[in-house]
Amino acid sequence: MNTGDFLKQTPLFSGLTDDEISTVLATAKQRTFPAGKQIIRAGHEGGAGFYLVLEGNAEVTKNGVHLADHGPGSFFGEMALLLDDTPRTADVTATESTTCLVITKWDLRSTLTTHPDIGVKIMGELARRLRDTNQAVGD
Repeated sequence: MNTGDFLKQTPLFSGLTDDEISTVLATAKQRTFPAGKQIIRAGHEGGAGFYLVLEGNAEVTKNGVHLADHGPGSFFGEMALLLDDTPRTADVTATESTTCLVITKWDLRSTLTTHPDIGVKIMGELARRLRDTNQAVGD
């Protein structure tokens, strides 16, 4: 599967056209993290970015407690794209050599300045998620 297909499968970007995906990918970077490398540190506010796992695996922990594993096609750090000065809520560590597509909030914001329709689609997905959460809590 190519990088654009992976990105299109993530909820925040699933409503984007192929051309819009290409626009987002133009600013994205691939990074490979060796096994044992910490990708995100809980409480850290810098390096605000979204990570899409292309190959490998990363483990999410908080205070030493295992929360999740992220393999190819899964993602983490999406709230950092949208919220300023929000500390990371958990540690994420590569458990094997892991290649991620990284999109920083600065690059995404620059893209949204010139392609506002992408922002409208992302906001639509966030609104759907909020609606679904409200319905689940209200039930």
